[in-house]
Amino acid sequence: MSHFVACRKPVLNRGSAPYSFLEELVTWGKTADPIIFQPKPIYEIYSDVEAQLGPYPPENLEYRKAVMLEVLRVLAGFESSWKWDAGRDTTNPDSDKPCTMEAGAFQVSGDSMNFDGSLRTFARKVAGTDDCNTFREVTKTNHPFAIEYCARLLRFTLNHHGPIKHHQIQEWLNRDAVHEFSVALNDNS
Repeated sequence: MSHFVACRKPVLNRGSAPYSFLEELVTWGKTADPIIFQPKPIYEIYSDVEAQLGPYPPENLEYRKAVMLEVLRVLAGFESSWKWDAGRDTTNPDSDKPCTMEAGAFQVSGDSMNFDGSLRTFARKVAGTDDCNTFREVTKTNHPFAIEYCARLLRFTLNHHGPIKHHQIQEWLNRDAVHEFSVALNDNS
């Protein structure tokens, strides 16, 4: 088990990320497709959190990967208090159709597949379909899919998640947590 201290710091009024959640992030990160972390010439999640977690050393994908894990840690705290099986946001009046209902730790909805065709392709590859009801179930039960889908989504848009769109996560991001994720990603024990 990795040694987490900064990663366990509370987020807003949501408490602390469970060790099991942090370990799942790291497990996914160790084998994640490097393309997810490559620099892009557009304003996206890495640009949005650069003041808190940058600069990003050129060609150091391991650091960028650790930054993504930290963003996902804080986002999941805001969205669901790290609950993988979280259902739709009952306070959101737009969450009333199969494709607008959020699900999972990151509260992603099926309509997010419209941000880029690669997201729909990825959902079909894992779930066998792009049906929104299936998408919600897979997002709640297939944790590696949920993590990767959200990481990919954040590279295309900052507008799907309220806490990111409204810059609420920034004050909770922690450079020491990024360091802990970096160490954990390189721990082969």
